[in-house]
Amino acid sequence: MLTTANFLQYTQWSGIATLVFAALTFLAFILKWGIRFRLVGTTGFMLVVTAGLFGLSIVPLSRTVIPGAARYTLVYDNGSTQAVIATSPQITPTQLEATLRQAASNLFSYGRSGSREDGNLTVRARTIIHPETGISVPIYLGEVKRSLASHQNSPVTVKIYTDNFAKLPKPTA
Repeated sequence: MLTTANFLQYTQWSGIATLVFAALTFLAFILKWGIRFRLVGTTGFMLVVTAGLFGLSIVPLSRTVIPGAARYTLVYDNGSTQAVIATSPQITPTQLEATLRQAASNLFSYGRSGSREDGNLTVRARTIIHPETGISVPIYLGEVKRSLASHQNSPVTVKIYTDNFAKLPKPTA
């Protein structure tokens, strides 16, 4: 996976290429070359690429990895205070707690608006069971709440719905 250091190096090379294109564009206008307006577009495009690479070089791209967490899929996110993840029906309560903590950390963003409701990000975990052929039933297994105001020292509240774990099919060995 690319790191912010890689993107900083790419930004430097892109910046050099942008300066070369700018100098070439300036030379093209002085010498009245036929491609001078194409070079203006190329220089502008290189400016946009350099700015994008610079943005990627200052934003961390790494995800939180919590030991014991299971794989999950984001199935709903309103971009503000609520998200839902889907897990496997074979998940255990301890795996679910780690998975919820990992999802809450990964989905945290300063861009989320926490002014609605209580200012917390709520991530709910659900799975789908099939009690009969052709019937699918979603079951919510737990939720985690964390503050949207702070990433580092924010308290995380995990709630596991143990009564819903009894509804899950038992693994057959």
